[in-house]
Amino acid sequence: MSLFWLVIRQLAEIEAMAAKKVITREEWEKKLNDVKIRKEDMNKLVMNFLVTEGYVEAAEKFRMESGTEPDIDLATITDRMAVKKAVQSGNVEDAIEKVNDLNPEILDTNPQLFFHLQQQRLIELIRNGKVEEALEFAQEELAPRGEENQSFLEELERTVALLAFEDVSNCPVGDLLDISQRLKTASEVNAAILTSQSHEKDPKLPSLLKMLQWAQNQLDEKAAYPRINDLSTAILEDSAV
Repeated sequence: MSLFWLVIRQLAEIEAMAAKKVITREEWEKKLNDVKIRKEDMNKLVMNFLVTEGYVEAAEKFRMESGTEPDIDLATITDRMAVKKAVQSGNVEDAIEKVNDLNPEILDTNPQLFFHLQQQRLIELIRNGKVEEALEFAQEELAPRGEENQSFLEELERTVALLAFEDVSNCPVGDLLDISQRLKTASEVNAAILTSQSHEKDPKLPSLLKMLQWAQNQLDEKAAYPRINDLSTAILEDSAV
């Protein structure tokens, strides 16, 4: 990302200066124009984002329009998204079956992920009012794992605590029934599948944007310059001197 490296270089140049340097818009834009980024590299960044986030149709269209080849088979994205959607819908058993169809080693070699999927199954049973089935499932499937792992035991106790409250919306562990809990588990499964396919579990673009924000914050202490305040528009705004 050209702006990120420009900020880093500028920060290095003025590190030893005592006074805060003022960089005009003309100077800053000239520095930006001097940095050259290959279109192929930008296309790969876009493709990486589409593949990692599971936008298979957009990735296929982008491949046809830009000629950028993805680093994994796009067909596997559909399977991965089916798993993610199953978890997000509360169909955890179906998700586990789909994961095993993709690669049985994913759950065999990741006890934490398997526990979290089983925990999500327990949460769904409690959500649907199946108290007896939930207690039996917790005792048979999750309790043995809790005996082997203190962290698992604490998570299990927190989940079972849902059964102690008639009004779960006001209980201290009610967040487990929020949609955000499903999304968290789905994201964990998605990352594990990507890792099993030798692909980064997180897209590169958000990380680069975080690096840009960090670099700007560092430079803010040393200089006044046109900065990007809104990443969605990437418009340079003059800083108050």
